[in-house]
Amino acid sequence: MSVTSTPDPRRSWLPMAGLFLGQVLMSFNVSALPISIGGMVADFGVPMTVASSTIVVYGLVVAALVMTGAKLGQRLGWVLIFRVVVIAFACSSLFMIFSPSAGWAIAGQALAGASAAIIVPALVALIAENYSGDQQATAIGSLGSARALAGVSAFLIGGTLGTLVGWRPVFWIVFALAIAVFVLSFTLRSDRGDSSITIDLVASVLIGLAIVLLTLGFNNLNAWGAVLAGPGAPFDLRGISPAPLLILLGIICGQAFFLWTRRRVRGGKEPLVDLSVLGTSRERAAVYAMFIVVALEAALNFTVPLYIQIVQGRSPFETALAMMPFNVTVFITATLIVRFYKRFSPRTIGVAAFTLATAALVWLSVVVTNNWETVPTIVGLIAFGIGQGALVTLVFNVLVTSAPAELAGDVGSIRGSTQNLASAVGTAVVGALLVALLSVGIGRAVMEHPELPRDLVAQVDLDSVDFVSNTELEEVLSRTDATPRQVAEAVRVNEEERLRALKLGLLLLAGTSALAILPASRLPRYRPHEVPLPAPAE
Repeated sequence: MSVTSTPDPRRSWLPMAGLFLGQVLMSFNVSALPISIGGMVADFGVPMTVASSTIVVYGLVVAALVMTGAKLGQRLGWVLIFRVVVIAFACSSLFMIFSPSAGWAIAGQALAGASAAIIVPALVALIAENYSGDQQATAIGSLGSARALAGVSAFLIGGTLGTLVGWRPVFWIVFALAIAVFVLSFTLRSDRGDSSITIDLVASVLIGLAIVLLTLGFNNLNAWGAVLAGPGAPFDLRGISPAPLLILLGIICGQAFFLWTRRRVRGGKEPLVDLSVLGTSRERAAVYAMFIVVALEAALNFTVPLYIQIVQGRSPFETALAMMPFNVTVFITATLIVRFYKRFSPRTIGVAAFTLATAALVWLSVVVTNNWETVPTIVGLIAFGIGQGALVTLVFNVLVTSAPAELAGDVGSIRGSTQNLASAVGTAVVGALLVALLSVGIGRAVMEHPELPRDLVAQVDLDSVDFVSNTELEEVLSRTDATPRQVAEAVRVNEEERLRALKLGLLLLAGTSALAILPASRLPRYRPHEVPLPAPAE
């Protein structure tokens, strides 16, 4: 049951321009990092694993500190702390530009992550304080479109600059964006902070540990081993990989966080995050849906570049062009979906969007080839982008509109934690899944192939099967006694099996998307321009 709300006075979009660029700032920075890895390896003379630590450190710091950052914003005032951390983000880009070693670059991304841990909830809180009604829904949708726009821009601009000039100039763009956000922040309005708000340090440590352990565990499932410890594992426990052990410890710390928070609330004390924003099945369904949406997006953003850059050996610029249909569609849909809010409920849109995403993934699993420019593949990417863009905006909007304005920071922190953890899980799980499918497929195929004798197979380490280009495979086989005909057959088998692994992987992602229809069916029936009557906690 609901009543229609009275129209809210419209505000200038100039403050939102600063918040939009704030989201672009973070997304552009994190999207530019993968493109810069090769340049850092060459400049600093370090292994790729060291250079890629910039990405890991950024994500870990954001996820671990975002809930604490939300409480700092409530205590000090959102506009004040927003300006401070935007300047800190600008300083992090200077670390990247002038870093003499990999350690300085890693420190720069640690600073960027700590800043983003406050910017993420600040964006939500400041939207809630500066906009309402239809404008608020549009503003929330713009954050989703900003992520997609930044991703496309980072790949195109970063790929071009990285090829022609070098990796460092990319971060001058990050610096310029930070300065622009700082200037525009003076158009924002916000209540003063509440100095009576306390920060629960025990909860901060528990949730920080939980997210760090879960992220490290999922990120290293492939490198350390999903169950048994592999050669890359730093240690093992009676042959068991540390990755699942870290995941288990992370789950335990997460449960301890919720138990501690509920105990603190019962004692009348201030919690680190107000769990009342997840008090009904509607809000919990929105969080589940958000997790699945972001995990699916991360999985696709990992899978496509894996094939284009590693298997096909093409450049980051070509990767950006291949991903353009998906990213542009997400950008457009995330912006325009708010126009449907007056006609359809979140439940209707959510179920339809997950259904479309599922159908698109099934379609891609059927039509995908090693050529990403075919019309059927582009159609599939566009269809998935429509579902993805609609869902990213929708579930976020459900959380914001269902919570009081004073809890917008808590919603922002939950959004940040959910998105960072889902991104890590989506990337890691699909990576481990594809490698496992490829390993099983190649093992079966070579054993059954009449032209690949067992003595030749024994010369190749099938326990370390991974996605490689044809050239790399030919180099490996050149160190064996394989004949040219056997090499050609091995390359053909590799091509067939890696494509089969991709198709099966996309089909399993479609199954995950189909399962998400269930939480989507628990989303609210009311439309955002209506004010719902309070629902009892469940």
